[in-house]
Amino acid sequence: MQTARYIPFRKHDIITMCAKELTKDQQTSFKQLCELLASLIHFHYHGTLESLKNNYAPFDPNSDTRLINSVTDEQKAQCQRDFAKDFAKVLNAANFEVITHQDLQDALNEESLFKVRLEVEFEDFEEVVFYRRGESQLTETITSFWGLRKKPLHFTNYDRVAVFIRFKDKAYFESKNKLPMGFEPSSTIVKLFQNVPKADLEMLFPNSEVRMRPIDKVIIGSSALIGGAVVLVTKLGASLLLLFALFTFWGGFSDKAVTMTQQHFITLAIGIGVFGSFVFKEWSKFKNRKIKFMKALSDNLYFKNLDNNAGVFHTLIDAAEEEDIKEALLAYTFLLKSESGLSAQMLDEQIETWFKTKYKCELDFEISDALEKLKRMHLVTCTNTLYNAINLEHAKAILDERWDNLFQYN
Repeated sequence: MQTARYIPFRKHDIITMCAKELTKDQQTSFKQLCELLASLIHFHYHGTLESLKNNYAPFDPNSDTRLINSVTDEQKAQCQRDFAKDFAKVLNAANFEVITHQDLQDALNEESLFKVRLEVEFEDFEEVVFYRRGESQLTETITSFWGLRKKPLHFTNYDRVAVFIRFKDKAYFESKNKLPMGFEPSSTIVKLFQNVPKADLEMLFPNSEVRMRPIDKVIIGSSALIGGAVVLVTKLGASLLLLFALFTFWGGFSDKAVTMTQQHFITLAIGIGVFGSFVFKEWSKFKNRKIKFMKALSDNLYFKNLDNNAGVFHTLIDAAEEEDIKEALLAYTFLLKSESGLSAQMLDEQIETWFKTKYKCELDFEISDALEKLKRMHLVTCTNTLYNAINLEHAKAILDERWDNLFQYN
C-alpha cells in the first residue's frame, strides 16, 4: 500500500505538536509566527478560489445568479479548461492522488460490498478524473444465504474521493437518441465523497445503472421455474389436456371430436388467469428486487456524499490551505531545532520518523513543497544543500512586513 502524502492531523493540532518541540521561551513567538503564516497562505488561496468561482460560473448547475454578458461556446470551453487546470492544482496541494484508469476497471470487476452490480457508459464522458486521499485496508463481514453464511471480505477503502466529470456535447447524445439524465450536455460536475471502497468506485458515476448479478438471476430464475412447474401441474393440468385434445382434432391427428361445454370454457379461463397472475407475480419480483438494489445504492451515496459542484472546491481550497500551512510549519520547526542545518533528505527523514515513533503515523512528507514555501517567504537559507531556519523574531518581522505590503495601495 502506498504511504499517504497528506498529514492526518488538524492544523491546530500540528501547531500544538510543533510547539512542544521548542523551548518555552520560543513557544509564544512561534504561535504568533503561525498566525502570520496562516494569514498569508489564506490570502494566497483566496485568489485561487476567486479564479475557480469565475471559471465555473458559466456552467455551474446550481447557480442562483445571472451573468450580465452571454458566454459563447468558445469562451465556455476556455473557462472549462482553466477551471480543470486550477482544480487539479488545488487537489494536488491538498495531497490528493489521481485514481488510475486501471483502478476504475478493477472496481467494475471486483465484488461489491453492498451486493449490487453496476454498469457505466464511459462513452458519455468527454473527460473523467477521480482523485483519492487517505487509503486503508478494512474488513467487513458479508452475509449470504439469508444470513446463514458469513465470510470476511478484505478491501481497500479511500477516505476521500473527488470526482471531476465533463460530459460530451449535445450532438453526441442526440446521435445516440439518449435522453438527459439530470445533467446538461457539455456540462462539468464535481463531487466529493467519503469512505468509498475501491471496489465500489463505479457507484460514483452519474450514469451508473443497476444490473442483476448472475446469482440474482439464478435465484429469480429458479423460483420462476419451480413455481411455473407447480402451476402447470396443479392449476393448468385440466386446461392443458383440453387444449391438447382440441389441437390434435383440428390438426387432423385425432378423429375424436371434442365438445366444449360452458364448464370447459370456465376451466380454461381460470387456467389462463392463474398463469397470467403467476407471470405478473414473477415480473413484480424482478422489479422489486431491482428497486431494492437501487435503494441500497442511493442509501450508500446519501451517507458518503460530502459536497457537490461549487461547494467541492470551497472544501478543497480549505484542505489545500491547511496542508500548505502544516507542511511549512513542520519543516520550519525541525530546521529551527537543528543547530548545524539539515539537507532536504535529512529533514524529510526526521519528520517522517518523528510522526512514526511519536504519533504512530506513517506518511510520505512532501519535503520539496514545504521547502519551496519557506524559501518563497524567505524563512530559510540554503548553503551547500544545507537548510537553516532564520530565528523566530526575524521570521515574524519578515511575515509582518509581507502582510503590510499586501494592503499598501498606490
